Amino acid sequence: MTSHTHTDAKPGLKAWLLSDTPQSRGQARAAAWYQGWLKLTSNKLTSLGLIVLTLLVLAAIFAPLLATNDPFVQDLGARLKPPGWEGHFFGTDSLGRDIYSRLLYGARISIYIVLLVALVAPLLGLIIGTTAGYFGGWVDTVLMRVTDIFLAFPRLILALAFVAALGAGIENAVLAISLTAWPPYARIARAETLTIRNSDFIHAIRLQGAGPLRIITRHVWPLCISSLVIRVTLDMAGIILTAAGLGFLGLGAQPPSPEWGAMISEGRKYILDYWWVATIPGLAIFAISLAFNLIGDGLRDVLDPKEAGK
Repeated sequence: MTSHTHTDAKPGLKAWLLSDTPQSRGQARAAAWYQGWLKLTSNKLTSLGLIVLTLLVLAAIFAPLLATNDPFVQDLGARLKPPGWEGHFFGTDSLGRDIYSRLLYGARISIYIVLLVALVAPLLGLIIGTTAGYFGGWVDTVLMRVTDIFLAFPRLILALAFVAALGAGIENAVLAISLTAWPPYARIARAETLTIRNSDFIHAIRLQGAGPLRIITRHVWPLCISSLVIRVTLDMAGIILTAAGLGFLGLGAQPPSPEWGAMISEGRKYILDYWWVATIPGLAIFAISLAFNLIGDGLRDVLDPKEAGK
């Protein structure tokens, strides 16, 4: 009797999540999340992206356990050794440091930068975009012209200007990338707000006495989130490349930090004779960028209301 109840537990939960007649708001929300997850994982390329990203995140978290050497210890007697030499899986760099161990610790820096930018830039864009779209008039004009000024410059060039003004370092690189990444989110949030602000339910909320702040934060923002999530995921690759570009130019994480862009910059001098020094960090950047793009495509299919209606 006990075993029968145990085997029925999972089907019962699945039936509860896939029910066409949810009994509560919580069940409806859980069902929507579960169906979205099923659709996301049914896409093979998206699943591949999730696997690659999960492996990279786990590698970053457990870097101290997985690393075979101290990423900062130099051994000039073992410099520029090929992959596989005496336990160095990916060889050594020009100072004899283990490239495999430096890659693991470098993943921490890249993921740290991506998470901070993904928190700051969309929030800034959401605030500016929804404010411009809701109030309209001169507020919209001023905020959108400022957005246009930021969009007129290539992202990396603008980030270089901010880092040059703020000084080199990871925190300043994050701030510079965030200041260059918010305009597309502002445009998306403004477009969504323009379609929402004249809706009947917004008029009804306004008649009940709700002020602009409550309407924007409680009723407009939730409807903008799905579009911003898709854009954030697709922008992750660009954020990583910008961070790597700053590191390559010596304006991101400073030596001896094992930042992937800085590792490529160091290895470019030896690219013809010792290809692995620059190629392997480049492949790491390629892998994480591809993973985010594949996940972004899958999320677009799940969260796009046009796709959902098919």
